[in-house]
Amino acid sequence: MQIPSVKALSTKLLWRFSIFNIALLLGLILWLWQASQAVNVVQPQLPSDGKLQCVSYSPYYHPGQTPLNPNSFIQPAQIDRDLAALSKQFNCVRIYSVSQGLSYVPEAAAKLGMQVYLGAWIGWVAANNDKELDLAISIANKYPKTVKALIVGNEVLLRGEQSEAAMQTYLQKAQHATKVPVTYADVWEFWRKHPSLEAHVDFVTVHILPYWEDDPQAITEAGQHVVTVMSLLADTFKKPILIGETGWPSVGRQRQGSEPSLINQASYLRGFLQLAHEHAWQYNLIEAIDQPWKRDLEGTVGGYWGIFDTELTPKFTFTGDIQPRHDATQIALSGALGLVLFMGLAFLFKTRAASVKLGLCAAGAVFGISAWLQFQYLASACRNMTEWLALGGLALLGWMLMIGLIWRICQPSKHHARLLKTGVLILAAAAVSATVLLIVDGRYRDFPISLYALPILLFSFSTGFLDIDVRPPRWLGYALSAVLIPAALYCVYLETENISAYYWLGLCGLMVATLWPASRRPQPQTSSLL
Repeated sequence: MQIPSVKALSTKLLWRFSIFNIALLLGLILWLWQASQAVNVVQPQLPSDGKLQCVSYSPYYHPGQTPLNPNSFIQPAQIDRDLAALSKQFNCVRIYSVSQGLSYVPEAAAKLGMQVYLGAWIGWVAANNDKELDLAISIANKYPKTVKALIVGNEVLLRGEQSEAAMQTYLQKAQHATKVPVTYADVWEFWRKHPSLEAHVDFVTVHILPYWEDDPQAITEAGQHVVTVMSLLADTFKKPILIGETGWPSVGRQRQGSEPSLINQASYLRGFLQLAHEHAWQYNLIEAIDQPWKRDLEGTVGGYWGIFDTELTPKFTFTGDIQPRHDATQIALSGALGLVLFMGLAFLFKTRAASVKLGLCAAGAVFGISAWLQFQYLASACRNMTEWLALGGLALLGWMLMIGLIWRICQPSKHHARLLKTGVLILAAAAVSATVLLIVDGRYRDFPISLYALPILLFSFSTGFLDIDVRPPRWLGYALSAVLIPAALYCVYLETENISAYYWLGLCGLMVATLWPASRRPQPQTSSLL
């Protein structure tokens, strides 16, 4: 890769660099300030004791805990602690299985005066199903006052693991063996596809999850969507209906207009509670506690449906305003550390120009704040060491590129220019890879905007306005651009209501502006001396 002579930036260009970074810092501060303002969310009419009807309880929230490991076992002491916390806000919990130590839940709930929707997990293997159902029936018979109902199977028809006829057999067995009510739980569309199951249950248990609908619902339409679905179900079924799952995620990938966020989670749940009061619905919210293991199945969003986080701290209250961010101290500290780091670079590079020092102060604060936001993204998105290495390595690349750009500005040399070109080329290749993956495997994959935003913004500006050339060879710039822009446009085509897709398209456009070869300039003719 040939590197032409590298010139120092003029005073005019250095001031451009400073003004850009100051503007970037002010914009970032303004965005964070707006994102931290308390939001007034609908105030639902709650029961006199303030307790809600029921909530899904899964105790797999500590590191290493997962129901996918058949050897997992939850200790009774943990269940006691969890239910003690949940009993302050809920009258009931729903569990999905009685294996892995969960058979203790009804006993623990009885001590606290709580009730339980007892689940018997039905899967592929008939022998396992029989063992699970027999244990659930015996528990229901042992705690008839605590067990509100026995839920035989959860979304079994949705997963295609049993036929309707097989489910009828399991339900009939449960009804003949216990006196507690018996039901089956599935998404509302599958209940409408299998209405004959109504004859084999005491009430119909449906899941209504506006975020996961085939046509995802925006938060502004989610409540009305539940009302519409319940109206359809009331026309279809004669027996009582329990909303067995409904909720909203606080973190994760946006699907069309359906955006996970703390404010949207609080808004949906509060709005739903008000609708439940007005329509006298029976309900169970999903879910009590964040479930990190679900990220392996559903991506980032799967782990953040909890009303409580993994420290058993409520994410929000059901009355009063909602504070969407609680990390102002960490943001300020990160910005200050970044500023100190970049002032250290100014000293190391023996920078004297006031314009450069001012720009480095602003750039350092932006660097520090961006690093904190990236860490938050990585902590929520990375599910294993491979992802930590890949995405963490990408974040590290961005940090090194930013420091390299400062080095290039303060001490221009061909060596620095060559390193920057190589780093930007790797960044561009990673952006192409990420965009293609969003197309072929996008349902559970996040838009990694926070990892790319700062380096792309800086290098597109540096290429266009500071005359810092980080372009690859012409053919490679054309090739990368020819893949990146059509792929990013296709992401928008797939989700026209997803604002993240438009942000990603914008970043890809700036990446292409950085890569696009400069127009050829006529070379001056020289005459040889004779």
